[in-house]
Amino acid sequence: MSNKPRVVKDYEKVDEAIIEQIKLNYPYGFDKHLIQFKNAKGQLISALPFEAEDRYYLIRMTRAEAQEIIDDDDDYNDDGILKDKVKEAYQDKYIDEDEVILPGKDEDLDFNTEDEDDDMDDEDF
Repeated sequence: MSNKPRVVKDYEKVDEAIIEQIKLNYPYGFDKHLIQFKNAKGQLISALPFEAEDRYYLIRMTRAEAQEIIDDDDDYNDDGILKDKVKEAYQDKYIDEDEVILPGKDEDLDFNTEDEDDDMDDEDF
């Protein structure tokens, strides 16, 4: 596991640039990629993992929320697939040919740490 700071955040609070990169990593939607972990309070949380250049994110969402996000997002077509023009635009914007970060395999990760997000107000991790 990398030494990057781990951040647990709600989808609505994630910066747009990170959202665009998440879409590149998950062009077929999010719901099949959710993982579960226990927070510091022992509650089971589902989240979408995403490794950015400087942080490792767990984006909190339920399976139903993950499906709704894709259904409501104009960047995805009616089949829940990232549109080609959108994908190409985001690739041009974010992908460095020399450093491509691909979604990692599920690892045994400990996310019972303090949240690095200053604007998070609904749960302590």
